[in-house]
Amino acid sequence: MDTTVADPLVGQVLDGRYRVQARIAQGGMATVYVGHDTKLERTVALKVMHANLVGDAEFVRRFIAEAKHAAALSHPSVVAVYDQGTDKGYVFLAMEYVPGRTLRALLTERGRLGPRQALEIMQPVLAALAAAHRAGMVHRDVKPENVLLNADGRIKVADFGLARTESASKQTKTGMLIGTVGYLAPEQVLSGDADSRSDVYSAGIMLFELLTGRQPHQGGTPLSVAYKHVNEVVPLPSSVIPGLPPQIDALVASATNRDPARRPSDAVHFHTAAGEVYRTLPRDIDETLADVTPVTATNPTTPALAAASTPDSATHTFNAGSGTQMLGPHTMAIGHGDHPSPPPPPAGLKDRLLRPPGLYGVIAAAVVVILLLGGLVYTVTVGNTEHVPKLVGLSEEDARVQAAKVGLKVKRGDSRYDDNVPKDKVAEVQPKVGTEVKKGSLLTLVFSKGKKPVDVPDVHGIPLDQAKQRLKSAGLQAGDEVQQESTTVPRGYVIKTKPAAGQTQSPDEPVTLVVSSGIKMPNLVNMRRDQANAALTKLGLNVQWQEQDPAPNQPENTVIAQNPPPGQQVNSGSPVQLTVTKGQCQWWNPFCKDNDGGQGAVPQVVGQPIPQARQLLRQNGFQVNVSGGHGRDIVTGQNPPPGTPQPHGATITIWH
Repeated sequence: MDTTVADPLVGQVLDGRYRVQARIAQGGMATVYVGHDTKLERTVALKVMHANLVGDAEFVRRFIAEAKHAAALSHPSVVAVYDQGTDKGYVFLAMEYVPGRTLRALLTERGRLGPRQALEIMQPVLAALAAAHRAGMVHRDVKPENVLLNADGRIKVADFGLARTESASKQTKTGMLIGTVGYLAPEQVLSGDADSRSDVYSAGIMLFELLTGRQPHQGGTPLSVAYKHVNEVVPLPSSVIPGLPPQIDALVASATNRDPARRPSDAVHFHTAAGEVYRTLPRDIDETLADVTPVTATNPTTPALAAASTPDSATHTFNAGSGTQMLGPHTMAIGHGDHPSPPPPPAGLKDRLLRPPGLYGVIAAAVVVILLLGGLVYTVTVGNTEHVPKLVGLSEEDARVQAAKVGLKVKRGDSRYDDNVPKDKVAEVQPKVGTEVKKGSLLTLVFSKGKKPVDVPDVHGIPLDQAKQRLKSAGLQAGDEVQQESTTVPRGYVIKTKPAAGQTQSPDEPVTLVVSSGIKMPNLVNMRRDQANAALTKLGLNVQWQEQDPAPNQPENTVIAQNPPPGQQVNSGSPVQLTVTKGQCQWWNPFCKDNDGGQGAVPQVVGQPIPQARQLLRQNGFQVNVSGGHGRDIVTGQNPPPGTPQPHGATITIWH
C-alpha cells in the first residue's frame, strides 16, 4: 500500500519554504521525505523527527546541535546538510537530495561484491569518514543503508544525524545505546562511548559484508549479536569466500579488532591502508572469484544479504545496563516483513514456570542475574579507569592540563621528527589514544622535532634569489642573510650556507645565507702610486691611472683623487680610477709612461663572469684564451697572475 497518501505531512510547507512532496524512507528516529525548496528552487531531502521524540527536550537539543556540526562538514562524499528548523510541532533537517539507491539495495541485488569493487566503494566512504574525523566528528551508524549510490556513479555517506563531536561524547543519556547492532563496536556495547575507532570498526564490518554477502555476527536477538561483538573475533573473509587474498583478511582483521587501540586510529589511516591493499590486487580478481561458492555458516540464520529485513540492520536503542530492548524501525524505508517468533516452551514446563513457587524462583533468579550483570558493567565501565585522551598537536603545558582533567599524569619522553606535527608539539602518546588505563597512570609524551631533515643544496657562487629558490625546491626555507666581503665572489652572490652544503637540516629550521658584499673600497688618497697599485691589485681591482701636474707643495707620484670613493662596495675586477701627480720617470718605475715600453699590469678577473672578464682584459690591451674546467661561468683562475706587467697584445689565459 502507498503510505505516502495517508501521511498528513505530505503537501504541507515547512518553515514557509520547504514543500513536502513524498515520503521516501523511515528510520528509527526520523522519516525522510523528498521536498522542494521554494526559495532556491531545488529538490531537497527533508528529515523529520518522529513525533514521540519531539517531546524529549534533551533529545531535540542534541538533534539540533549535532545537525549544526554536520552542516559544517563539507566533503564531496558527504550528504550536505542545508538547514534546520522547527515548524508546526515538527523538528526537521533540510539536506541534499541524492537520487539513486542505497548500498543495501545493491547488496540485496548482487549478494556480494568482488574485492576490487568492494574497495572501490569503500574508498569514498572512508574519505567521507576521514573528513569527519579530522573535524572531530564521529558518525556512529556506519552501515550499507547509510551509503547512497548516486545515479551518476557518485557515492555519498548519509545520516550524520547520529554524529557528534568527540569532545561531546558524554552527551548520550546514561545507559542508552544508539546505533545499528550488526555494526556496533565492542566499546559502544560496553559503555555507549564511541570515537573515530568505533567508526573504523563499523566500516570494517561493512567491508566484511561487501566481500562475503553476510554479516560476521548473527543471532536471534540484537542482544545476542551485541554479545558476539564484545566476545568473539570477526572471522576472516577468506573463511567464507575461499581465495580472497591474505591482504584483504589483514585489512578486515585490523579494522575489526576488539581492542580499539589495535585498530587504525581513524578513517584517515584506514583509507590509506585500503588504498595500499587495492593497488596490490590483480585486475581480474573479481572475475576469478565470481563463481566461488561461499562456505556455509556453522550456525546459519537469516543471511546478511537480506539484512534489510533482519534485526541486525535496524537502528536500535536499548539499555546497556539492564538489557531492556526498544527496537526501532529500519533506518531506511526498505520493505520488511514480520519476523518469526521463537517456538513456545512445552506446555508442562510453561505451566510449572507460571505457577508459584516456580514463578517466584524464575523472578528471583532474574533479579540476581540483573544485579550481577549491573554490578559487572558498573565495575568495568564506571570504575577507577579512564581512557587516554587526544593530546597529539598540543604543547607540553596544554597536554599536561588536559591529562590532569581526567586524572592522568604525563612525562616527557624522547623526541622524533614528524612531518605532520609542528616542532615542540605532542607527536605521540604512550599508551595510545583511547586505551583504558587506571586513574593516576603516567602517560609518556613523544614530542616532534619538526619535519625530517633534508640535504642542504650547494648554492655557492649563484645570485641570492636563485639560491633562495633552490632552497625552496629542496623543501627548506631561507633564513638570515649575512653580508661578508669577498675578493672572489661577486657582490650579491652567495658565498656559503650555514649549515654547509651536503649537511642536513630540518625544513622547520631556516638556512642562513652568507652573501658577498663585494670589496670595500679603501682610502688611497695621499698614498704613493706604487703602494696604491699594490693594494688594489691584491684586492683584485683594476687600476686606471690619470696623471696631472702637481700643485705647489704636492709630492710627486702621489694619489690625489679616487673613484669610487672610500667605503663604497665594489666587485672584484671592477675598474678604479686614480688621479696621481706626475713625477720624474725613473728607470726602475714600470708605471712611468716614459718607461712603459708598451706594457700594462694584468687586471684581476678571478670570480668574474666569463664575458665580463674577457671584456676587461681586452680593454687593457690583452688577448684572451678561455679554457674549460669545472663547468661554471665564473673565472676560477688566470695566468699570468693579477698585477703582473705584460706587454700589450700578450695572451692572458683564464679558465672556469
